[in-house]
Amino acid sequence: MNTVIPAPAPVILPVRGSDAGFPVRRVYCVGRNYAAHAIEMGHDPSREPPFFFQKNPENLVLPATGFPYPAQSSDVHHEVELVVALKAGGTNIDPATAMDCVWGYGVGIDFTRRDLQAEAKTKGHPWAAAKAFEHSGPVSPLVAAEGCPAPASGRIQLSVNGETRQDGDLAQMTWKIPEIIAELSKLFTLAAGDIILTGTPAGVSAVNRGDVVTCSVEGFGDLTVTIV
Repeated sequence: MNTVIPAPAPVILPVRGSDAGFPVRRVYCVGRNYAAHAIEMGHDPSREPPFFFQKNPENLVLPATGFPYPAQSSDVHHEVELVVALKAGGTNIDPATAMDCVWGYGVGIDFTRRDLQAEAKTKGHPWAAAKAFEHSGPVSPLVAAEGCPAPASGRIQLSVNGETRQDGDLAQMTWKIPEIIAELSKLFTLAAGDIILTGTPAGVSAVNRGDVVTCSVEGFGDLTVTIV
């Protein structure tokens, strides 16, 4: 069908060692999925079921473009996350088969306008302006899951200007990858092309213009972003 305006270009993430890319359909994020991070944000992780929010596919950017410090905020925080890319989906997926939906993994940063988020929480408003803004989701090239062990553990870390800020392990996730996929599929119909950011360990803090942010997830890549 012809369109009355030009159709937007698809968002395609690079794949390590391949000329073919991964087309993005939707982007889901898991909130407070590491106990220590939940505590530092003022919550009790033992009482909280998983909850989710979304970014836009266009928010995912390659690190070479840098991260432009966003307008309307003076308190932007970094949150390093394991990225999970799906090759299949459905509804009410069984946790026992959920890993069959996974195509691959990567490293991402969920940049957050923390001041806007705090204001939204106070007023009971949505978090969209705090989370789903331009350039807020830098990602590394994806790594195919085939031939890789399922990431039940492994170091996840982030440094700013060489100073370690976040240093945790995937084993510390409250909700593991199969559980995340299963719980998401109760709320949304998942499909090939969906991206899931699986939560961040403790140590989130502010970034400033000129900072160089480096992060990695053991076995699944690394990422360097300059704040501009």
